[in-house]
Amino acid sequence: MKLSMGMKVSASLSLTPQLQQAIKLLQLSSLELEQEIQLQLDSNPLLEVIEPTEDGSTPLEMPASQDTTELNDMDGTDYEVSLTDHLQATQLNDELPVDTQWDDIFTHQSTALAMPEFEDREDNQTSQDSIWDHLRWQVNFAHFSPIDRLIAECIIDGIDERGYLMISLDEVQEAALQQLESLGLLSEDIDPAELLEYDIELEEVDVVLKRIQNLEPAGVGARSLQECLLLQLKNLPEHTPCRQDALKLLQHHELLIANDINRLMRQTQLGQEALKEALCLIKCLDPYPGQKFADPERDHQVPDVIVRKKNNRWEVQLNTDILPKLRVNPYYAGMIRRADSSSDNQYLRLHMQEARNFIKSVDERHKTLLKVSTCIVEHQRDFLEQGAEAMKPLILRDIAEETNLHESTISRVTTQKFMLTPRGLFELKYFFSSHVGTSSGGECSSTAIRAMIKKMVQEENARKPLSDNAIAEKLQAAGIDVARRTVAKYRESLNIPSSSERKRLL
Repeated sequence: MKLSMGMKVSASLSLTPQLQQAIKLLQLSSLELEQEIQLQLDSNPLLEVIEPTEDGSTPLEMPASQDTTELNDMDGTDYEVSLTDHLQATQLNDELPVDTQWDDIFTHQSTALAMPEFEDREDNQTSQDSIWDHLRWQVNFAHFSPIDRLIAECIIDGIDERGYLMISLDEVQEAALQQLESLGLLSEDIDPAELLEYDIELEEVDVVLKRIQNLEPAGVGARSLQECLLLQLKNLPEHTPCRQDALKLLQHHELLIANDINRLMRQTQLGQEALKEALCLIKCLDPYPGQKFADPERDHQVPDVIVRKKNNRWEVQLNTDILPKLRVNPYYAGMIRRADSSSDNQYLRLHMQEARNFIKSVDERHKTLLKVSTCIVEHQRDFLEQGAEAMKPLILRDIAEETNLHESTISRVTTQKFMLTPRGLFELKYFFSSHVGTSSGGECSSTAIRAMIKKMVQEENARKPLSDNAIAEKLQAAGIDVARRTVAKYRESLNIPSSSERKRLL
């Protein structure tokens, strides 16, 4: 083998840091993007947020463009602005820092969320305690001994968001003993021998649990659905109609869950009308008493895109109000010198370039999101006009071909992005679905078929619910070729029980 040296020219694809950043921002949700922006603000002194004024408008911005030849002729001393003068200035200087361009500022016009009906009014701002805070507040006003209060704290810690106790009494006892031991070891005033006098028994834990179960909301501290409903029934006044009949039904909760009405009537010795009224009372109870204390904003999704109809046309707008408006800091940018190669000047140059690239990437993300969302709305106008039953089949390739983007880009931009429409809030992925053939040779969206199945179940006779075969026959009569197993799959995806479980004799 002979070794030799030589030069060869070849072409290859490589991702620049700016392109990598743009791809990363494209797949982030609004919350993740907000966190990424905060990280950039913390690490880059030349990137800043344009704070709105008291009237809600943004302060006077830099011009969108500047004559670069004029900037090149300016002397370096023209950029020296003292920090005091900058802070005392009522508006920005007309002479911008070096190399200032349109992409130094990232702003958008406010969207529909800035309208009065979406404002953060005082009556819309609520603060609500959690289920644990509410229980501890009641315990503080109750007459608990120090040991019982310690047990009550351990019980409250074992209650989940629904209001159910998720740990056993043995685990509560063990946690209380550990707490008691740690308190004794940490306190110099307590003799360890005195701790032997405080022996926590299971019976005492059970007594404290019953006291917790008597607190509000009714049913809290239950260990099962049956116990939760029993606690709520026992909390009702004794003269409540059908209360005793409902207690009888819960004693046979297995038959109640199985919807075995005939055996339930035989076991409880209740007539059909009495059984019906008792079931109505049980349905009025709250199976998850702790959920009323859940934070309503915790699972709230903020829309990235807003769609509304105006002048018989569907308009698509970005919800830029949820994101800060970014720009390059004009004071630090003014300190940069063209011919200066000092470390401080290079530091400012590097961070100004990073700030500009980040602003460009954020702007490109929003342009791509708006472009893709507009294309989706064009395809799904029938859905906006008529509902889910009019959803058309749509795949990523269709949008990619119309927007001249890659399918992977469409996948990134539609993941964890939400669109607010007059019909509700939907993830962009919701508008994509597979298709099923029709007898006329056309195609029908699987989302539309699910909506049809849901509507059929809602309109069916509860005494004679539709089977999967009957639903398939109805769909075939409407021109949609779908098999029974496909109907069963769609029904299960909608969490609709089978016909036998949906059957109601009362």
